[in-house]
Amino acid sequence: MTTPNLTHDQLLDLYYFMQLNRRLEERLVTLFRQNKIVGGVYSSLGQEAVSIGSSYALEPRDWLAPMIRNIGALLVKGFQPRDIFTQHMAKFTSPTQGKDGTSHFGDLKVRHVVSPISMLGDLIPVMTGVAMAGRYLGQNIVAMTWIGDGGSSTGVFHEGMNFAAAQKAPFVLIVENNQWAYSTPVAKQVPIKNLADRAAAYGIASKMVDGNDVLAVYEASKFAVDECRAGRGPYLIEVKTMRMKGHAQHDPAEYVPKAMFDFWKQRDPIARYEAWLTEHKHWDAAKKAEIDARIERELDADQKFAEESPLPPPEIAEQGVYCDGCHTIEAEWRRDKKEVTPPAASEPAVWKVADFGAFKGASPLKPIPGQAPRPAASAAPPPAAPAEFAEEAVEPPKDVPLRVPFGRGPKHRSVELEQREKAAEHPHHRHHGGKPHKRKRR
Repeated sequence: MTTPNLTHDQLLDLYYFMQLNRRLEERLVTLFRQNKIVGGVYSSLGQEAVSIGSSYALEPRDWLAPMIRNIGALLVKGFQPRDIFTQHMAKFTSPTQGKDGTSHFGDLKVRHVVSPISMLGDLIPVMTGVAMAGRYLGQNIVAMTWIGDGGSSTGVFHEGMNFAAAQKAPFVLIVENNQWAYSTPVAKQVPIKNLADRAAAYGIASKMVDGNDVLAVYEASKFAVDECRAGRGPYLIEVKTMRMKGHAQHDPAEYVPKAMFDFWKQRDPIARYEAWLTEHKHWDAAKKAEIDARIERELDADQKFAEESPLPPPEIAEQGVYCDGCHTIEAEWRRDKKEVTPPAASEPAVWKVADFGAFKGASPLKPIPGQAPRPAASAAPPPAAPAEFAEEAVEPPKDVPLRVPFGRGPKHRSVELEQREKAAEHPHHRHHGGKPHKRKRR
């Protein structure tokens, strides 16, 4: 671990949030086994440094969208443990008033958190849009989200990254390579060793870091955030880590070799950071005990609050399902609108294409040993199709529309009636009983 540009209190903050993340999830597991959790519990054991280190690099004005193993990012953004407890227990006092039993909640007004989307990869284009909107409004924000190694194989991952790259969006993507996509190891789903290498295909910068080193994650994320804020985004960071539990509490992860768990257990992110803080004299045993005691007090109080909170009353079941004037959504302009409206922002509707996309710099193809050299490419036009495949030209009546309106196929009743009316008005144009000509086959 290296010494980052963080104050003494900020260094202790990182420990507080990582330990709070772990202790909170341990209690969620207990509540799940007591049948007090309505939804699922998706442990981030062994990955706490990823959520904490990356989200800590953001500023309050910045936006993030967590996934199921990013509870730590929610804590950094200002959510309290009671929000997590009540949400998973579907209590009326939860952020969604008991309408969800897992992590699908956010805060668009104060904390700038977009709710998770269960379809893996979909948050990438969404957060790209958030980043672009912030730039347009002059907010100078950066947007961030996470994706797993399995989610990086989805189509929307590639579409979203290509979109972000083409738009140069101030967007940071953290790829959590935790070795397993449910029960599929990384090597069985991608042909490359490092997922960060995919960034080159989009023409964007990337970095690969030790995901169990919270300081390394923070430094890489802070650099990426600063680059994006300066207009040099987007940025992709691959963090190498390990999911130390199954996909969820129902999954015992028996498909993971025991030796692999043992290997990564020796690289536990919290234990490593505790040793670093001690070595660099940022705390002593008393200070550590003080922070740990604070965490237990906070968790005791918030768990008690959650367990004593009521379930949602049935009469509110249909409330908040759709937005029907329940709140206003207005753009928060941080720049003069004249900067992005004509005439100041006028652009001619003509694109300039450098050298017209000409193919240059190609070397002649080398002949394959034992084969004759390939003939040079001919500039002659391609030969015409054989006569037996030529279509018989049929001149359609001029008063019959050549295009069918959207949603009306040639067999649509309205099209048939229209053809009959035309035929009645112009008998000399009738042909084949009002049906369109068919291509002549041989």
